[in-house]
Amino acid sequence: MAKRAKKMPNIKPINNFALLTVLSVFQLFTGYFAANAGKEFSVKVITTIAIFILVEWIYVSAFYFIMHRRNFELELIAFFLTGTGLAVIGSVAPNACFKQMIIAVAGIVCYTVLVFILGNVELCMKLRLPVAIGAIALLLVNLVLGKVVYGAQNWIEIAGVTVQPSEFVKVAFIFVGAATLEKIQTSKNIIKFIVFSVACVGTLILIRDFGTALIFFITFLIIAFMNSGDFKTIGLAVSAAGLGGAIVIKYKSYVTKRFAFYRHIWEDPYGSGYQQTHVLTGMASGGFLGLGIGNGSIRNYLNDYLTTTDDVFGIICEEWGFLFGIVLVLSFVAIAVSALVNSIAARSTFYSISAVAGAGLLLFQTALNIFGITDVLPLTGVTLPFVSQGGSSMLSCWAILAFIKASDIRTYNYLGGAKKR
Repeated sequence: MAKRAKKMPNIKPINNFALLTVLSVFQLFTGYFAANAGKEFSVKVITTIAIFILVEWIYVSAFYFIMHRRNFELELIAFFLTGTGLAVIGSVAPNACFKQMIIAVAGIVCYTVLVFILGNVELCMKLRLPVAIGAIALLLVNLVLGKVVYGAQNWIEIAGVTVQPSEFVKVAFIFVGAATLEKIQTSKNIIKFIVFSVACVGTLILIRDFGTALIFFITFLIIAFMNSGDFKTIGLAVSAAGLGGAIVIKYKSYVTKRFAFYRHIWEDPYGSGYQQTHVLTGMASGGFLGLGIGNGSIRNYLNDYLTTTDDVFGIICEEWGFLFGIVLVLSFVAIAVSALVNSIAARSTFYSISAVAGAGLLLFQTALNIFGITDVLPLTGVTLPFVSQGGSSMLSCWAILAFIKASDIRTYNYLGGAKKR
């Protein structure tokens, strides 16, 4: 008797709402412990987390049922990272948690609007010059009116609100680079982008924001390589940057001081190496599963600003566990992999370049933050994307994520008519 052919099992697509439910439970769980981290239970913290969860559900439901969109992988990763940051901030500084959540919601709105704008390539081509001019103007205003915070003149105060212009210029830098090099055109376009890049990086060096300047340079290399694929050109650019960096280190005392104790933090654990030695000690004491939210020692030795910005990854590893720290890093890797996969089938070069550049920027900034506080690299003071406290950083991270979302060909399927579910 003939054997019956076995039917291949139907592989169902990812259930977005099931994943969102799991994420919501996780966020409520961590939010509860974050609210209980202080001397008294903080209703403000748990309420903030609950509101953010509601925003997540509204976003996914609206785009799922109204716009018939199905690809929410990027948003879920960003929700996870942002929610983790809110819990950490709430456990350290409850009063700052609600403000961070409001800015995160504003970031989601910016992300949504930018995704729609990026859907029109012709409009993006027309906007590249105004965006470039606006970016340079922002940096010049920063150069004139910026105030010095932790050694860098990268903050502007407007009506009592402080903003960091260089964070917004990150978005403009990717936009202008991808739009200018959307097609392999004459060398004139390439020269224009190089001039724009030099102006951005040069201004950042003048205001002593060397961490961001390095991020911009790496992003420039990614965009240049995506356009040309020429390793010789990249090597020449790196050599020129190395020479410029050596000159900066030699004549800028602020940078020289930072490099002086790089890899020597244990020689002066209560002086120049105070921040990193305490972070490393705390991370080691946390083990694989952590000490529990609010039970770490890093928060006791460093001020609230550092523990929720530069050193937030140290807090997470100590209190949430090293395994969770790995999950956090893999989340950024997943964003980068998504960008690479999307770039292969993207509708145009503009989407491929902007997606890979955006993912590269986020991944490199993550590396600078984590390796800086662990003394693998010199400490630059850059934030951990989506997680660290900071309004300007949160807005720029969500905006950069829009480039990756736009590169996914599934994102704009509904524009040609809603598909049957």
